[in-house]
Amino acid sequence: MNPSPDPHQHQKLTLLSCHIRPGFGLAFLLVVALSAGAALERWFLRTGIPASAAGDFQLMAQAWDIIDKYYVDRPAVRHANMAAGAINGMTEALGDTGHSVYLTALESRKAGAAVQGKLNGIGVDIVQSTKHEAVVVAPIDGSPAQQAGVRPGDVILQVDGHSVSGLPLSHISARMSGEVGQSVALTVFNPSDGLRREIKIVRAAMKLNHVSWQRLPGSNLAHLRIDMFSDGETADLRKALLEIKEQGLQGIILDLRNNPGGALEEGVGTASQFLRAGNVMWEKNANNIITNLAVEPGGVATDIPLALLVNGRSASDSEIVAGALRDAHRAKLVGETTLGTGTVLTQFQLSDGSALLLAVQEWLTPNKVSFWHRGIEPDVKVSLSPNALLRPISERDMTAEQLRTSGDTQLLKAIELLSQAPAKTGGSRASH
Repeated sequence: MNPSPDPHQHQKLTLLSCHIRPGFGLAFLLVVALSAGAALERWFLRTGIPASAAGDFQLMAQAWDIIDKYYVDRPAVRHANMAAGAINGMTEALGDTGHSVYLTALESRKAGAAVQGKLNGIGVDIVQSTKHEAVVVAPIDGSPAQQAGVRPGDVILQVDGHSVSGLPLSHISARMSGEVGQSVALTVFNPSDGLRREIKIVRAAMKLNHVSWQRLPGSNLAHLRIDMFSDGETADLRKALLEIKEQGLQGIILDLRNNPGGALEEGVGTASQFLRAGNVMWEKNANNIITNLAVEPGGVATDIPLALLVNGRSASDSEIVAGALRDAHRAKLVGETTLGTGTVLTQFQLSDGSALLLAVQEWLTPNKVSFWHRGIEPDVKVSLSPNALLRPISERDMTAEQLRTSGDTQLLKAIELLSQAPAKTGGSRASH
């Protein structure tokens, strides 16, 4: 097996223009090197550029040189923006839209903070659609964006009155970022209802609590929601599961709708709370070598009846959990086909603080089924209007009748399935 990529090594590999003055000097250096035969290979080895890419890098240098010398709008010729645009272009050329991405230095810091359970801003997760639109995966539970009315599926049209159509996500994110206490105005459009809305949001410092639960009114079932797999989420989940067992509840509806993922180890830890043995997933690398990630021992909810809610914004670790529980016949999946982001993302830091978030391994379910760009199909398909989705916090003061008429058809279907199902002791079947 080839060794996995060394993040520290990749921290040193940046676009050539970050280290050599752009312009005629760079183009001249490449031309001289091309005429030098064997010297070319030695030069590329020294600079970290493979000799096989000489022609392509020469082409890039020529384009850079022409723009740098002749473009008429001189203030627009900003080398840092050109470098970022080139890296954006390389990642977009991979076709892994919305997954393998280039992160600015600010985005890189924010991504790390979110996984650590801390965030300053408006609290919204966005992806780029195939139409190059910025689409909201979901506002984070309890965030300023959620409180202001941002909804999953919203397309961001303007930020503070300026159109963001066609801009890279890094630019859109930068425009939405700012100081805590300051406001930002978003113009959004939601295809589900055709409404265009103006939303003003005040940025805030958020301590993210990604696990919440509530006993469903009129039932002996728990609605347990995980809205992101941040550091420490498995420990919070175990605590919640023990509380649910102490109250003698007879079933759990695990809600991963709009969950964009997070830390891989937390996804594995989450699935392991509901399984006794077997594998949570498999990883396949670029050399087609497959290795397993086994169920971690000590799960605290391996017997309690379980249903799992997913939708088209359930991604990454959410899909790992869904695939593991489905293949082990541990839970019925209810909702919509998941997003299909089935890869291990590794963050490679670049020298200016920016980063490449790159798919380096593909995830497979325990039955070795790929879900990358395909998603995971639910056992019971149920569609839902985005504004009908219930969260545990909204159920605290509900009556059984209010729950029944809430319009959350996915949650209601899961309640129906668990109410009909006998107690099970699933999760003991191992997959190989």
